[in-house]
Amino acid sequence: MNKVLLHCRPGFEKECAAEIQDRAAELEVYGYPRLERDSGFVLFECYQEGDAERLIQTLPLAHLIFARSWFAVLAELSEMDPADRVASVLAHSDALPKCGKLWVESGDGDAYRSLLTFCRKFTVPLRQALRQAGLLTKTEKEQMPRMHLFLTDNQNGYLGYSRSDNGAAHFMGIERLKFPSEAPSRSTLKLDEAINLFLTPEQQASRMQSGMWAVDLGACPGGWTYQLVRRGLFVHAVDNGPMADSLMESGQVTHHMADGFKFEPPRKNVTWLVCDMVEKPDRVAQLMAAWLVRGWASQAIFNLKLPMKQRYVSVYESLNLLTEILHSAGVEFELQAKHLYHDREEITVYLHRRR
Repeated sequence: MNKVLLHCRPGFEKECAAEIQDRAAELEVYGYPRLERDSGFVLFECYQEGDAERLIQTLPLAHLIFARSWFAVLAELSEMDPADRVASVLAHSDALPKCGKLWVESGDGDAYRSLLTFCRKFTVPLRQALRQAGLLTKTEKEQMPRMHLFLTDNQNGYLGYSRSDNGAAHFMGIERLKFPSEAPSRSTLKLDEAINLFLTPEQQASRMQSGMWAVDLGACPGGWTYQLVRRGLFVHAVDNGPMADSLMESGQVTHHMADGFKFEPPRKNVTWLVCDMVEKPDRVAQLMAAWLVRGWASQAIFNLKLPMKQRYVSVYESLNLLTEILHSAGVEFELQAKHLYHDREEITVYLHRRR
């Protein structure tokens, strides 16, 4: 087998397929994608033997915007005996490295939701058998390869592995976050997920310190402001709409009734800029670049809303515009972008201006 299986948001299979084909070609890894609409996954079949494993080793998963998780497929399982599926998996496991964790997965689309219940149940006996066979460590080891069994139904699927240093940190690439009851909107989960994905705990401690100032453009009613406030930051919340009373009572929020595209911070002591405005992506990209070029902020997390058509092209045009502006101004920066689990028709971008 010489395939890579990638998880994505259902409905974005075409974008995920186009991206992996382009990024792989840059590494001279060639192949073609197979996809099923609204399934939540893509299969990328490589032409040259060994290229699937080379791809998951040399292409950083963090550089893929639309893929949540991935693994190299080493075996295809077909018509497994319902009375002994474990034996079928063991029979195809010779090519796998010894792994520290097992994930039994499926697609994230509606057609696969009920199958995920079976995946959870099957994980227990399969894990026990793999440990007895010496293919899986007795306890979970985060720094070892992860074994993936992806089921398309209860008798067919794909078996493979991902690298711990270049794979998803969470099952199917989805971090399960609990909605805080005191947050004024569910959009708060987008910023929470973004911070956890883009910043390590050590970076969060150093780059998002209590007492720092932030600006939230398009803040109403305060879902993103809430995440900043709970981390101890002071916030200029910019929006013509009202902010949640609980946030205003915190003493950490200053509300500016202003247009986010015209607002200028009253003092140049802002570290963070966040933005979830509903606006054309290229316009938002230019605004974010302008803030960093002017030195009004050194870090930003923002969303780029995607059009109904040409979503993949729109994403890369906006990001290219952003990088061109920063390069022209001589700004050194770090940029990451991801289609988060809590995103819908948008991607989230992290931008850090290096000193």
